[in-house]
Parts: sequence; structure tokens; C-alpha cells
Amino acid sequence: MAKSQLPQPTKAELDILCVLWRRGATTVRDVHEELGGDARVRYTTVLKILQNMHEKGLVRRDESRHAHIYRAVANEEGIKRQLVKDLLDRAFDGSAQQLVLQALSARKPSSEELAQIRQALDALEGDTP
Repeated sequence: MAKSQLPQPTKAELDILCVLWRRGATTVRDVHEELGGDARVRYTTVLKILQNMHEKGLVRRDESRHAHIYRAVANEEGIKRQLVKDLLDRAFDGSAQQLVLQALSARKPSSEELAQIRQALDALEGDTP
């Protein structure tokens, strides 16, 4: 399945993808523990979500060992870009300006984040090599 054809992950699937992006290939137990263990979500729920993600093509499963190992198929940048594009289209009528202004007003960025934003804007305008 091509990257552009991957389904958009649900909130729970995105939480699991974030664990897989941070840790790399890992077991259901490790994903479960990183998500907070039994306090927030049950092991069997994580297992079922990973099985569904495998069927959707969001993750690959290595069944060669007793504990199956899951690996994200979708790369982090591609999924985040897909999610932002969907939000941009649905909530902001395609206006990047409105999306950015809302994002900046929702949480005050740090000085370092602002510097990175300025640098990215300069690069988009072609002012920086």
C-alpha cells in the first residue's frame, strides 16, 4: 500500500504510532507500558488496535518470535502532514494563515520555537539559503 493511500489514523492509533516512532519496532507490551499501562488503557485494547492498524497497513508485524514485534509503516512527517492538510481543509477552508494564527494563539510558543518559525518563513520566502 502506497504512503499516499494510508488511512488517516484515529486518535488511539496516532498515540500508538507516536510510541512506535519514538521507540522503533517494539512489542505490544512495550507500547502498552509507554501508554500508561492499566491505568489508562488495557493491554488487550492496545493489542486489538495494533491488529486493526496491521489490517489497515499502518504497521507491519513480525511474527517470527513469540512476542510479535510491530513497526510503523507510515512515517511521522507524512502522517502529520496528512493530518494538518485535513484540518486545514475542514476547519480553515484551506487558509494556512488562519491555521497558523489559531495555532499560535492556542499556546504561546517559546522564544526558540518563534526563532524556528521565523527561520522557516524566511526559507519559504527565499530569503535564506
